[in-house]
Amino acid sequence: MSQPRIHKDSICAVVGYGSWATAIVKILLENGNTVRWHVRNPDVKAHLAAHRTNPKYLSQVHFFTDRLTVTSDIASAVRDSDVIIVAVPSAFLGLTLEPLDRHALDGKFIISAIKGIVPDGYLTVAEWLNQRYGVPFDRIGIVTGPCHAEEVALERLSYLTMVCKDPEIARMLGDKFANDYIRVTTSADIYGAEYAAVLKNIYAIAVGIAHGLGYGDNFLAVLISNSALEMEHFLTSTFEAERNVCNSAYLGDLLVTCYSQFSRNRTFGVMIGKGYSVKNAQMEMNMIAEGYYAADCIHRLRARFGIEMPIAEAVYGILYERKNPAAQIKSILDQLK
Repeated sequence: MSQPRIHKDSICAVVGYGSWATAIVKILLENGNTVRWHVRNPDVKAHLAAHRTNPKYLSQVHFFTDRLTVTSDIASAVRDSDVIIVAVPSAFLGLTLEPLDRHALDGKFIISAIKGIVPDGYLTVAEWLNQRYGVPFDRIGIVTGPCHAEEVALERLSYLTMVCKDPEIARMLGDKFANDYIRVTTSADIYGAEYAAVLKNIYAIAVGIAHGLGYGDNFLAVLISNSALEMEHFLTSTFEAERNVCNSAYLGDLLVTCYSQFSRNRTFGVMIGKGYSVKNAQMEMNMIAEGYYAADCIHRLRARFGIEMPIAEAVYGILYERKNPAAQIKSILDQLK
């Protein structure tokens, strides 16, 4: 098979209409790219057509350009594009791509902007795309890093990492995102980048729970530093590779997800710490907390590999076994360093 066509004029499709998808469309258009935007929600699609804004997410961002086509037909968006950027909650990935036939992604380069696990089979997005649609791993990229959509909308300086097996393709795809307020680095660690993005959501929930229970900044710093060690332990134990977990794609993303006011996983955790049930916290939030699904996945993988992960297990116990949050956090205190 020939490699997908990646060049400065490659047409991009963005699948999803949440805050991160909206921010990605903004970045791509500002960089001169032609974009096909797949929006499933008919009300959002109609509002974009009439007002050129997303009424649900980042509504301050306007899309006044003839290089943007908004469509509810995912098959046409994919067919007319060279690069497909998927930015939907991981739990809805299968439903969103369901209209595509098995060969719809042949000859395309797929970028995952999803920081979560696919609950159906407990697969990373790259693994799921490979198994469901036969996309080779050398045609899959990951865009990751500490980059909240809300700050992108405000054009605050942010750093992304474009992860691909081929460094040259990573560089070319990175050029589509890089601008005055987005710096882009590259990496070849697809496995590490995806699982770090999964794990940091679990740890952000842990931090949120602790904050909701009344723990202060001193303890949260210890909890986060131990979460970083636990993340490194998991990655090294399951797939050794040349990686530096202090880089922004790993530690940076962990820090911003644990500390930021925009972090939905931290917010979800705070609600649990303050006494909300899991179900009530999910109902009240307007966005998906990916760490909920991640906790179940990592629980299973940890058991399979025999890895000790007390922080991740404490979160699993709270979310899935209905254990008392205060008791669970207290149970790990002596294991922190």
